[in-house]
Amino acid sequence: MGVICFRILTALICLTQIVGTGSSPAVHASTIDTQKSFYPLAVWYGGGKVRAPMLERIDGSSPERWSRDLDQIKSLGFHTVKTWVDWATAEPARGQFSFTNLDLLLQLAQARGMRVIVQIYLDSAPDWVGQRYPAGRFVDRSGAVIASQSAPGYCIDHRGIRKEIVDFLEALSREANRSPALYGWDVWSEPHVVNWAEFPYLTHPEFCFCASSQSRFREWLKAKYQTLEALNAAWYRSFESWTQVEPPRYPTILSYTDYVDWRTFIDDKLAGDLKTRVDAIRTADNTHPITSHAAVPGLFTSPTDGYGEPDDWKMSANADFFGTSLYPKHSESAHPWSYQMLAAALDFSRSAGHSFGKGFWIGELQAGQGATGMAIADPVTAHDEEFWIWQAVAHGARELAIYAWYPMNSGFESNGYGLINLDGTITDRARAAGNIAKIIERHSSDLLNAKPASAEVAILFNRLSYMVGGSQPSLSKLGNAERDSLIGLHRAFWERQIPVDFVHPQDITQNKLAQYKIVFLPFPVMLSKDVADGIKHYVQNGGTAVAEARLAWNDERGFASDVIPGFGLDKVFGAKEKLIHPVERPSITIESSADLPGPSRNKTIVGDAFEEDLDPSTGARVLGHFSSGAPAIVENSFGKGKAILLGSFVALAYHKRASDSNKGLFLSLAQAAGVSPDVEVTGPGTSDLEVRRLINDHEQLVFAFNHSKNPANATLSVRVPWKVQRARNLSDDASVPFQARNRRNVLHKNFAQGEIWVFSLERPH
Repeated sequence: MGVICFRILTALICLTQIVGTGSSPAVHASTIDTQKSFYPLAVWYGGGKVRAPMLERIDGSSPERWSRDLDQIKSLGFHTVKTWVDWATAEPARGQFSFTNLDLLLQLAQARGMRVIVQIYLDSAPDWVGQRYPAGRFVDRSGAVIASQSAPGYCIDHRGIRKEIVDFLEALSREANRSPALYGWDVWSEPHVVNWAEFPYLTHPEFCFCASSQSRFREWLKAKYQTLEALNAAWYRSFESWTQVEPPRYPTILSYTDYVDWRTFIDDKLAGDLKTRVDAIRTADNTHPITSHAAVPGLFTSPTDGYGEPDDWKMSANADFFGTSLYPKHSESAHPWSYQMLAAALDFSRSAGHSFGKGFWIGELQAGQGATGMAIADPVTAHDEEFWIWQAVAHGARELAIYAWYPMNSGFESNGYGLINLDGTITDRARAAGNIAKIIERHSSDLLNAKPASAEVAILFNRLSYMVGGSQPSLSKLGNAERDSLIGLHRAFWERQIPVDFVHPQDITQNKLAQYKIVFLPFPVMLSKDVADGIKHYVQNGGTAVAEARLAWNDERGFASDVIPGFGLDKVFGAKEKLIHPVERPSITIESSADLPGPSRNKTIVGDAFEEDLDPSTGARVLGHFSSGAPAIVENSFGKGKAILLGSFVALAYHKRASDSNKGLFLSLAQAAGVSPDVEVTGPGTSDLEVRRLINDHEQLVFAFNHSKNPANATLSVRVPWKVQRARNLSDDASVPFQARNRRNVLHKNFAQGEIWVFSLERPH
């Protein structure tokens, strides 16, 4: 956790207020066996009280002091620690490696039967790197050269620096792999082009414009365009040689495709840089899982950020797992994250791994009170820690690392984010987390062999839509409309206990949508032709697609479509844009003839930003009208499936102002596509009850969270495809009474305020 993380989380305040992407080498089979029997619920501990990525200077007292800490950690129920290695300390002189701290911790952990995850920090680079490679310093788009002062290190695009990094990682991998205590690796904490530093003297900094990064960008462009003539045609330029090509530094009325290419390159570069780290560790380690974790899920960030924000899907492709940090009570947030915001964050990280048949890791989970200087957040309670852990587990996380054992002992986070107190006294939240660690240990095989309940609803996460207007966004008046539209849609289904997956454009272009009965395209204002063709294929083969206003208005180069929806999608959706009017809160009336299931008929739907008057094709059905009488919702049969076009931003409106009518529309469209919830919750006070499920071959693990401040008298009805023999609590293995009714299993529970209930439904052996 660092400055860049703070900057991202600052952006998240709005929520509360509201090169290469090839797959990395596979994990050895023995690792898979280990993961099925050992669930690492870890705490960050690097030896002593120093904060990451600093390391304590070892003296004669270190083994005894560290042993006491590890004994205390284990006594609470934890069997894993996440330690760290920073490049500056581990290679103080070129080629002279010092892994003393890591070796000592691995030895002490092994003696106690504990496992160790190694976090690597390359941003904390040795000074000799900058002295040896002065051209490897980061360069801002203004031309400002960044001299590293313990951070942010140096640019990996410089060939010399890249080789030094690989040599260091290979040496580290050889060293750590000698220990049986090693469990796995986290090779990159909160990836960005530049991390752990801010530059207040720069205006809108953007990285990296060093000669090496520009050269790498040119190679990326050569691979994409093949010839300089093709690049000139795409960029509307007249370069005479490749050496003249540079990334765009500022917007002009004609600069657009160059900016989209630059931001896409940054995505690919970050993914490629992760692969470099993974491959270097793999030279001496074919056994242990390798991961990385984002500062926050990409759901909450923008690909236009000048520091470089990773694409979670591209990152997931290049490691065994990719994950995220979670700080729901960060000091930089005006308010704690809402329950739905946390669920959306976890669903997003889970979905990125799901696309590749992988799980995800929580690289950092907040342990204690947020503190940034005198900005101090609400205290973290034992219940907070329990809730966050069980939420991550319920979403299918394959590892959790609580940050950190001790509070930060220096810097602007001083005395923040610790599971225990700096004087070593144990807190209630440490005991609560340790108790969950014990429960997880007893049921680790069941948890690790289970997967989240399959989703029949998908929501497209499309990074192109963030770039409408290029570096000078034309839709800035709508704020974070892309993000808020995604969250609004997710919320509607989360409130109804219906699982949702986020999907990436590559999921569509690779025809991975077969499991979904309905796919939503929120805020789809910029779309590539490949994605448009994928949507056409999905509908033609029996799927249902729902798109909002201005579908494929711009293509992937930023060029406007002759007809909106573009790329021939007007034929798929049975309508095209006739006129568009800026209207703050458009009103849409659902026609009684729409014949939608559920309570949506004769209801008024609220849109946002625009009224897009639609011109329906012959044979298409109008489901709703604007107050002007113009068609606002059109449904069309295409091939074996259906496509529905909404002439406004209805999901964005639902995020801003929750409306039963808007939610009802989304649920009705899903129901019409054949989606029905496997979980029903009824009873007094249950409106704020959330249920998640993990499923394996012989049981369903059910996680129920009462988010209300009041008690709830709940009846849970869970559809299971086999006969349930027994229900039991995970906390104490006690049997739970249930009734079987028409392939549903009914359980009754009086929930206290904030209560969490975890139980299993077991099939006969």
